[in-house]
Amino acid sequence: MRNSVTIFVFVFLAMAVVPGGIRQARAQAGPYPAMAPLDQYLIPDKNAEIALARSAAPASISDDATVMVLGRQGYTTAVQGKNGFLCYVERSWAHDTDHPEFWNPKARTPNCFNAAAASSVAPLYLMKTRLVLAGKSKAEIAQAIAAALDSGELPALAPAGMCYMMSKEQYINDQGHSWHPHVMFYAAGDVAKSWGANLPGSPVMAANDPQARLTTFFVVVHYWSDGTPGPPMEH
Repeated sequence: MRNSVTIFVFVFLAMAVVPGGIRQARAQAGPYPAMAPLDQYLIPDKNAEIALARSAAPASISDDATVMVLGRQGYTTAVQGKNGFLCYVERSWAHDTDHPEFWNPKARTPNCFNAAAASSVAPLYLMKTRLVLAGKSKAEIAQAIAAALDSGELPALAPAGMCYMMSKEQYINDQGHSWHPHVMFYAAGDVAKSWGANLPGSPVMAANDPQARLTTFFVVVHYWSDGTPGPPMEH
């Protein structure tokens, strides 16, 4: 489990904190030094994007969720839901700006947030998307997010926020690809230790995102959202 935690925390979107010099060198050495043409991030068939977004969670949840899709001006609501959940397909800029795959156009990560996360976690990603589409640099994006968090323009993390990431079709990054079906929980600050996360034998993994000022906890589940078995967990 320790090896799988180390690998996961390295490759997943909410990377753990490492010294600034290492982060800078890693970002500079990454395979995606700049944003690709916008068309490479878009899904031309919006019905296909809706279906992919819904695949983040079991149909009993996602069928009644609000669904957003990405267009040239940002995300818009394609389906208005009725159960408080929000599904959309994240792109690579869900990573923090130091991540080497921040501009990876292949990333397609369906997420389905409960109401608490939809109101307090999703807005940060949606703001990053607007900044990306406005042509802002990584430094400008990081500065704008920090200012929005400081001013309250971005809301404080709501209690009990969680998200489903159970899509068999997800492409998290070039190394993890679809990884495992899992659910995520959010807490403010760098609080992995208080959950016993990342310890030998613990089923809970965690990664702190200092730019978002939250810790994401990951719990692997046995099945994809369509009910088929996920891959066995590494040991």
